[in-house]
Amino acid sequence: MRLTAWEEERLLVFTAAELARRHRDQGLLLNAPEAIALICDAMFEAARAGASFEGVEAAGRAAVGVAGVLPGVPSLVDEVRLEVLLGDGTRLIVLLDPLGAAALEPDGPGSVTLAAEPLDDPTAELEHRRIEVASTSRRVIRVSSHFPFHRVNARLAFDRAAATGFRLALPAGSSERWAPGETKTVTLVRYSAVDPRATPSGRADGTDGTDGTT
Repeated sequence: MRLTAWEEERLLVFTAAELARRHRDQGLLLNAPEAIALICDAMFEAARAGASFEGVEAAGRAAVGVAGVLPGVPSLVDEVRLEVLLGDGTRLIVLLDPLGAAALEPDGPGSVTLAAEPLDDPTAELEHRRIEVASTSRRVIRVSSHFPFHRVNARLAFDRAAATGFRLALPAGSSERWAPGETKTVTLVRYSAVDPRATPSGRADGTDGTDGTT
């Protein structure tokens, strides 16, 4: 029997949905893949039976209830996208919050809990230094927050000796941008501990890794 890629995908969804149904019949709460499989299987079946776009969407939403899934699953399954074959051709159906309970899980997976009070600046007691940096490049240059500043792009002109052992005083993941020919003064902060990146060569022993020959 020769199957198209679409038919193979349909059988894969059916197999996953059958396993989910078996687990549900045993009284087990469903995980995220099992819930998605049941939702997709219900929409495929509705489309196969000739349901309209709205009917297929309704079948997907009715397939799984929030009481039948593990805690955290409603937050994980925030969207289901499925292509189904309807009477007027292939249609993409998107179910947003298909379990209808994501808002009930403020502490679900991926949630962010803010501190009750602002946290202390971990760099407050470290040495800070302001330095003027000019770009001689014809292209934009970006420097990330924790990169050793004395080792940045050679087309940034500044006092590299003064920057040894320092990095940009920016939050982790942030960066500073220099447009071509731009000059700006930035604040650097000293690394909090001995770090190989803080040496001019980037080696823990302070050498350049060569034997002095050329």
